[in-house]
Amino acid sequence: MTDIWDTDGGVVTAVSRSATHTFSKPNADGIRLLAGLGVEGDAHLGEKVKHRSRVARDPNQPNLRQVHLIHAELHDELNAGGFTVSAGELGENVTTRGLDLLGLPTGTVLRLGEDAVVEVTGLRNPCAQIDNFQRGMLAAVVGRDEHGTIVRRAGIMAVVLAGGEVRPGDRVDVDLPAEPHVPLDWV
Repeated sequence: MTDIWDTDGGVVTAVSRSATHTFSKPNADGIRLLAGLGVEGDAHLGEKVKHRSRVARDPNQPNLRQVHLIHAELHDELNAGGFTVSAGELGENVTTRGLDLLGLPTGTVLRLGEDAVVEVTGLRNPCAQIDNFQRGMLAAVVGRDEHGTIVRRAGIMAVVLAGGEVRPGDRVDVDLPAEPHVPLDWV
């Protein structure tokens, strides 16, 4: 059996953004990442947290969720499980294929296309809104492993280190941080 994951990188299959706090984000031909801010024209753009529940708790937190990435293989799995989901519908800005996003350590640097560079900050912590999108989907992306530890599979979050355009078809190159690697936790 061939491993679906490329340990060196992957490819961008779709990019998405929404100027308002919608659950799903419409696909675009390209997005521009802005250093220290996020996706130009996206509701989560900014140095400080933009996620509404986090703003309510403390609006001065740094925005560790500037860019949301999901692996297209999750869409494949969800569709095979009876859901109907495509790129951008789970709120991601960048959809990839061939890269084990969830297995990356905290601090991994991803080079997207020619110029854009992001640093992985952690896992997306999906909320009940995902069940409003499609009933039962939260249980499909959040579960427990054999030790009872919560496993989140709804993508990863990153901050923008260097800006640039990102388009479908762009390569994703991976620079792992120095060891010891710190597993991703939710942000």
